[in-house]
Amino acid sequence: MIKSTLSTLAVVAAFAAPAFADSHGQDIVDIAAGNEAFSTLVAAVTAAGLVDTLKGDGPFTVFAPTDEAFAALPEGTLDALLADIPTLTAILTYHVVPGAVMSGDLEDGMMAETVNGQSVTIGVGDTVTVDGATVIQADIEATNGVIHVIDTVILPE
Repeated sequence: MIKSTLSTLAVVAAFAAPAFADSHGQDIVDIAAGNEAFSTLVAAVTAAGLVDTLKGDGPFTVFAPTDEAFAALPEGTLDALLADIPTLTAILTYHVVPGAVMSGDLEDGMMAETVNGQSVTIGVGDTVTVDGATVIQADIEATNGVIHVIDTVILPE
């Protein structure tokens, strides 16, 4: 099942995911900052004061929403979050799991505790999901972890 899911991810990634330059030797923040599809995420991470943390040793697994994912939030939500740093930080840390979790490590229904203390639910089927957000590109390796690109901003309870 995981192999067929990974094949599906590869096909979806080829058509839907942001293109990455060679990420060899770069940390999570550098990879995101080097890709225009993550300008909103980078701005949010900067506003929340999380840049140094995500440039740290890790390892971290980051479920990274694209700019399109942020744009899909209700109008005014992003501006409100950028003005409410504690809430922004809670949401951003909900997208981060300690450790490097590669797509081959995922199982349907597994729970992964995030840095903010709450858990996300992983779904493995025709696609891989994290709390309902679809992984559109997996296993972007960084020097301090891994990035999985998602199509939706996931929100803690």
